[in-house]
Amino acid sequence: MSTAHRHAEAISGHAKVLASADRATDTRELFSRTSAELRRLMPFDSAVWAATDPETGLITAPMLVENLGSGERCADYWESELLEENVLPFRDLSRAAVPAAGLRAVTRDLPARSARFRRLLGSQGVADELRAVLRIGDRPWAVASLFRMRGEAPFGTEETTLLAGLSAPLAARVRRFARPSAPGGATGTPAPGLVLFDPSGEPASINEEARQHLSQLPEGPSIPSRLGLRLPIWVVTTALQARAIARGREQAGGARTRIRTVDGRWLTCHASCLSGPGGQPGPVALVIEPAAAADRAVLIAEAYGLTPRELQITQLITRGLPTAEIATTLFISPHTVRDHIKAVFGKTEASSRGELVARLFAEHYRPA
Repeated sequence: MSTAHRHAEAISGHAKVLASADRATDTRELFSRTSAELRRLMPFDSAVWAATDPETGLITAPMLVENLGSGERCADYWESELLEENVLPFRDLSRAAVPAAGLRAVTRDLPARSARFRRLLGSQGVADELRAVLRIGDRPWAVASLFRMRGEAPFGTEETTLLAGLSAPLAARVRRFARPSAPGGATGTPAPGLVLFDPSGEPASINEEARQHLSQLPEGPSIPSRLGLRLPIWVVTTALQARAIARGREQAGGARTRIRTVDGRWLTCHASCLSGPGGQPGPVALVIEPAAAADRAVLIAEAYGLTPRELQITQLITRGLPTAEIATTLFISPHTVRDHIKAVFGKTEASSRGELVARLFAEHYRPA
């Protein structure tokens, strides 16, 4: 096959994946459609697709796991990702020049160099893993892992290139689904919830507020616990991140992720490792609570691709400040303010200040 023909096939495959993704109505369906279309272009046996918090890179809802068994194995996978020395951790891929890579290609056909392969993948019959971070600039919006089983050929350069080329376009589509929506019919907002994990990582205690918050999270992989409920993988990985930080592993952004509830609200989940006797790592305290106003504002800015300055101006618009007063507040010219407002209107598809406020803030902040 000639180089020109392969290039034409790659472009065609890229277009087919994105056309299918554009028919999705939410992020999980986007993952499902993308996975199905990719499987036709580059066969694989199983896959993991997960949205991520664009600030910290930690996984959040939704997640799609295909042909990989139970939630317990899913938890082991993320424990290895965060606590062990691995080849191709997602945090490195999110900063790499190319946001996709195959395990066998990177290790020169010695995948056992990776703890994840030694402890988990090899014993499950996996031959190779192709990973990607779906990102816009330095912001990761999702991660993907595709697996081929023993006896199959490793992922090739052209397959890696195809997946890498889909990183930004798919991230833009994931970001679009993170935009504000009106909350549903909840009648009250619980106070912050608390879950304690013992030093070995086992959930040890929980308050009622945490149970209420957890009941509002979407379905997804989870693990059983002695607390009489299953803990979502997004909560478990946040606690694992806290343990990783306590061990001195570099973790940009901290042990913190934001999760969207089934009724459209945002919760913030953050954890820290407490000190035990003699300074040894102790229990992990995980707090889950409604996202603060500052958090919601950042989420809105991320979802619409607003710059920090554009977000500042948008927030001042919501307070009713005219252009001249915004300029004085930010020490910039009125002409510059108008340019920023024009850019915000373009990104949010709003045609007036009132429509902008309604779209970005009023619908999202109004009482449920």
